[in-house]
Amino acid sequence: MNQESISIFDIFKIGIGPSSSHTLGPWRAAQKFTNFLKENNFLQQVESVEVLLYGSLAKTGLGHGTGIAIQLGLSGEDPITLNLNHLNSKIEDISKMKKILLAGIHEIDFIAAEDIEFLYQESLPYHPNALTFLASLHNGNHQAKTYYSVGGGFVEEEGELKKNQHQIILPFPIQKAADLLHWCRSTGMSISEIVMENENAWRTESLTKNGILNIWEVMSASIYKGCHTKGYLPGGLNVTRRAFEMNKKIVDDSIYHNNEEWLRKIKSKGNEFNYILDCVSCFALAVNEENASFGRVVTAPTNGAAGVIPAVLQYFIAFCDGDSEEKIIQFLLVASEIGSIFKKGATISAAMGGCQAEIGVSSAMAAAALTECMGGTQRQAMMAAEIAMEHHLGMTCDPIGGLVQIPCIERNAMGSIKAITASQLALQSAPDYAKVSLDGIVKTMWDTALDMNSKYKETSEGGLAVNIPLGLSEC
Repeated sequence: MNQESISIFDIFKIGIGPSSSHTLGPWRAAQKFTNFLKENNFLQQVESVEVLLYGSLAKTGLGHGTGIAIQLGLSGEDPITLNLNHLNSKIEDISKMKKILLAGIHEIDFIAAEDIEFLYQESLPYHPNALTFLASLHNGNHQAKTYYSVGGGFVEEEGELKKNQHQIILPFPIQKAADLLHWCRSTGMSISEIVMENENAWRTESLTKNGILNIWEVMSASIYKGCHTKGYLPGGLNVTRRAFEMNKKIVDDSIYHNNEEWLRKIKSKGNEFNYILDCVSCFALAVNEENASFGRVVTAPTNGAAGVIPAVLQYFIAFCDGDSEEKIIQFLLVASEIGSIFKKGATISAAMGGCQAEIGVSSAMAAAALTECMGGTQRQAMMAAEIAMEHHLGMTCDPIGGLVQIPCIERNAMGSIKAITASQLALQSAPDYAKVSLDGIVKTMWDTALDMNSKYKETSEGGLAVNIPLGLSEC
């Protein structure tokens, strides 16, 4: 079996909402295509560009902002560095001028409504999230590339599907949970220590730690911003942002001026069960309301599930004495490895596996991470991941209106609570008596994904998406 090497920074990517597979992935694909044109000296010869969207990308692309992401990617903008205050104006300029500046260099005529085509009834066999770029050159020739957005912002080019540009030799190669357990047993190291040793194959430990803390900084900022922004979410459903009002109730009339002071206020109000439950739910809702508003979030492992890991980590920091850089690093290292195992053995794409591939995986990641950070053994951490996923099996992806809002936002709160519960169960259990292994649940999840009707896989053709009329206010 080919070993796939996945870094923590492959699992956790800084990007812009609302979807890692339908927004970030197509954005990256557009960048890849313009880079291909530049590297092969085709860019200045381009006369026009046509983009074809297939399968799930077509069916829910409007609600996910796929066309917007493609235009920004073709323009040379990057989701990590783009000033979000300029996002709408850039799209408006392209629409008004009917031109686009490819890679920020070469201007061509471009009308999004005509040049981005949504092929609702067509799919490509490899993956439901497929898109093709076709560039027509001045000399009459054409250059075309097809890409697959396979979940979590990962993008694969057709013809190079088996190529892994991050493939390097790791000291502890891990393809499944049994491999991770083997290395933990043979070395005596924790999961986070094993993962850090593998990360050292890519870069120095200091660079890895700094990168992880930067990931948390973006996560934390998305919580804080989401808790302090009121109004309605874009897209036409008129969904009210709830984190703002929840946060007001949590902190009462407390005065604070920044994230750190706000967190101190939260910590100071005790640890009564209902209070903690409200806080965790608020944290998760805040992130995914930011995600739904084209805000900057971290794929964890996807944008649709971006709120679970930040909410559970914030819970650990606020209520479990986890407020240290080393603990934050430990948490995210463990979470990334569990996400990697699910990606290798199943999928993190809702278009392939339904919402179990997003919220289920993120809940499993958070559960394992919390368990190790709370003093659990390696086997207890893996047990926690299994428990969390076991109770997400079969969850469908049925977003109303193709928007990452209903039921996606609330599901992040539920996934967060399930992760904490799974961790507690694992910490109070003996893995020797467990009947289900983490590898067993990964296989079961994948089998379930294969059996699931395609209309429940991010198409908005089943479930809540067809039973709840558009425009209905969220309860």
